Amino acid sequence: MIPSSKQVYEWLEDVKDPEIPVLSLVDLGVITEVVMRENSVRVEMTPTFAGCPAMDVMKSEVIEKLKSKGVEEVIVNVSFQKPWSSDMISEKGKKALKQFGLAPPPSNKVLHDLEILENAICPRCNGENTELKNPFGPTLCRAIYYCHTCHEAFEQFKPL
Repeated sequence: MIPSSKQVYEWLEDVKDPEIPVLSLVDLGVITEVVMRENSVRVEMTPTFAGCPAMDVMKSEVIEKLKSKGVEEVIVNVSFQKPWSSDMISEKGKKALKQFGLAPPPSNKVLHDLEILENAICPRCNGENTELKNPFGPTLCRAIYYCHTCHEAFEQFKPL
């Protein structure tokens, strides 16, 4: 039995980003397409950044998850045809980021210049009196900020 694409997306909700384990690949927006074939399922994935070190792990976990659900052949294609954007993170994903202690990225629709990156809303206290300390966080997709309200450092998922 070949599952529906909706069922595959539901199963892939269990596959978490290895760097942010509260965020599924679906909510992160890196699963860009699911195509059902006669005896296989093809999953299109778009990395958040070129050279993302977690892509091999994500790809393997997608294959493992779908095979565990009885899908005989799983094809995972990593592609940049549909470029990833932080706007592809679902609202559920943005809430999960905040609960994890990462400030969600602002919408790219409101980005007019890079000055907006000078400040971020603190995920701990919702304070807006924040300061960019380092645009290079522990991964390419995060920056480090300091909140002058609660006096805590935090990371923000970069808008892209």
